[in-house]
Amino acid sequence: MAYQIITDGSCDLGQEIPQQNGIKVVPFYVTFDGRDYKKEIEEIGVREFYQQMVDNPDKFPKSSLPSVQDYVEAFTPYAKEGKDIICLCITVKFSGSYNSARTAAATIKEEYPEVKIEVVDTTVNTVLQGLLVLETVRMQKAGLSFEETVAQIERIKSSGRIIFTVGNYEYLIHGGRIGKVMGNAASTLGIKPLIMLREGEIFPTGITRSRKKALKRLIEQTRNHFSKIGESPDDYHIVVGYGYDYEEAVLFRDELLSSLKTYSGIESIEIFQIGATIGVHTGPYPIGLGLIRKYDK
Repeated sequence: MAYQIITDGSCDLGQEIPQQNGIKVVPFYVTFDGRDYKKEIEEIGVREFYQQMVDNPDKFPKSSLPSVQDYVEAFTPYAKEGKDIICLCITVKFSGSYNSARTAAATIKEEYPEVKIEVVDTTVNTVLQGLLVLETVRMQKAGLSFEETVAQIERIKSSGRIIFTVGNYEYLIHGGRIGKVMGNAASTLGIKPLIMLREGEIFPTGITRSRKKALKRLIEQTRNHFSKIGESPDDYHIVVGYGYDYEEAVLFRDELLSSLKTYSGIESIEIFQIGATIGVHTGPYPIGLGLIRKYDK
């Protein structure tokens, strides 16, 4: 029996990719005034969201997770068809989306006990979550069963990394992602943070004095990562993620690709726009890369 792939709005796959691959996305909500929450992509476009941030640097938007009812409404049509469901959610360390989905799954199972529903804590987010979803699509197209797919998701998710930087610390401070003392000191000094996300948590990996140096260091850290784990980038799916500045993302992608070509056979890298769910924490100028092991490697 075929299974339906569902994910939440943290996946940052935009509109076209989910449509082309039959992926159902349950959106997060974002607000600039603390009252009027809008569904990401469906009610507020990503570009519009970032433009508001750029135009109003003193305003800090907030996000809100999908409700249990949002997930019930997403699951129900497939359950009625007797279709099994695999739902991949943002790391529980960043959001309660997984818990909403689990509660909804239990509700659906009461009415449709024969339908299998697996809710996965991906331990990742943003473009890296998108990569895990796309690997799940590859598994489905390759004919893996429901159980085989779940097992492969669990196997590869811990290989995921996001290596990135942001414009400044302000949004990370507001979002509670770093301590205020560290953030205020860094903001005063004007330094650029280097950050890695692994297994659901963010870790500082260095600082630089300029954006240009920060991007160069990200590329160096990518090479060091593969050297440290003793694996080839050829066995990984890699994408560049960015917020507001697409031109900067293209330049970064080209430099990253040039570096990767010296120690792998990779010929191209896609560019994904980081969505509003994560953008509220990073501000308008996040940039970096996500990487995850291909399921068949």
